Amino acid sequence: MKKICVVTGTRAEYGLLKELISQINQDKELELQLIVTGMHLSPEFGFTYKEIEKDGFLISDKIEILMSSDTDIGISKSTGLTLISFSETYNRLKPDMVILLGDRYEILAAALAAYIAKIPITHLCGGDITEGAYDDAFRHSITKMAYLHFPTTMLAKKRIEQLGENPEKVFYCGYLGNDELNKLKYKNKKELEKAVNFNLDNYMLIVYHATTLEKENPAEFFENMMTYLIENFKEYNFVIIKGNSDTYGRSINQKIDILENKHPTRVKGFFSLSREEYLNFLKNSNIMIGNSSSGIYEAPSLKKLNINIGDRQKGRERASTTIDCQTDINEFIKVIEKYKKNEYLPLLENIKNPYFGDNVAEKILSTVKDELSKGKIDLKKKFIDTFIK
Repeated sequence: MKKICVVTGTRAEYGLLKELISQINQDKELELQLIVTGMHLSPEFGFTYKEIEKDGFLISDKIEILMSSDTDIGISKSTGLTLISFSETYNRLKPDMVILLGDRYEILAAALAAYIAKIPITHLCGGDITEGAYDDAFRHSITKMAYLHFPTTMLAKKRIEQLGENPEKVFYCGYLGNDELNKLKYKNKKELEKAVNFNLDNYMLIVYHATTLEKENPAEFFENMMTYLIENFKEYNFVIIKGNSDTYGRSINQKIDILENKHPTRVKGFFSLSREEYLNFLKNSNIMIGNSSSGIYEAPSLKKLNINIGDRQKGRERASTTIDCQTDINEFIKVIEKYKKNEYLPLLENIKNPYFGDNVAEKILSTVKDELSKGKIDLKKKFIDTFIK
């Protein structure tokens, strides 16, 4: 029986991985090993590991690495601690394959520990571009350590091959997160209102994270943006999803707390939502505003406009529903006023989301099992020069 180890460090990442984790857990030929780390184990971010346990999954190890600081030094120290802890856990669990999604610093450390331990890595969502965050370099670094690759688009697949990876180990199956969008039974606004005790007749969904490669504290722009929205869009309320443990993430969250206390009937902040709860908020919202990848990946499939602010998602492929805006309050005002005048409604016609997903978890697992069944995996990779024919 082959042991497949899945690593998760955030609520959003777990939501994407959940279906794949479930299929591994149900497969009689496989043993699921689940490592939970990062924000899942923090009381500040809602102890979301409890959601994983509530879903019926056995957690193989909890690696607590989150520090109270969100400075550059704090993140670096957290990364070092993560590397040490994962090396010990891998040595104990001895997995046959490690599955990693994305590009966060704890995932980079988990990849490095697995690579040094000669454990083959399956990497999901490689080949993307996010020029405004150090996640971009982390993602490409994980690609170079990974054995199998599952990009979200054909363009991302080509980028992975451009990095010298063997095309025979790069599999385009689509975006794991969009697999479930048409399968969920969504609440209507009234049902959602009752669940959260908040007026949702008209509301904007705000998901704004720190941009990790910028030196300026992003909380100032966020505060200016929210002040303008609250004062000039009085017919709207605001549902705000709090940020991750990135650099300056806590600064933004502190601003959200202040806004919620000052405007309790108009602002509702959430630290932790299940993926189903989050998608219900996105589905029922009037518009999404911020810089979350969800606005790029999922909003188009739910036919929602997304005002994407700054460079955090710069370089990602996007549908017509995304309206880009720089981190400048005057530019933001121009963009949001056009929304107020319904000038963006034509963008909601004939939407083509490049992040299509259909039975993605099943396809990924089938490929992983096929690779493992071949016997000994050769981790000595050759760099494939794409420019040589």
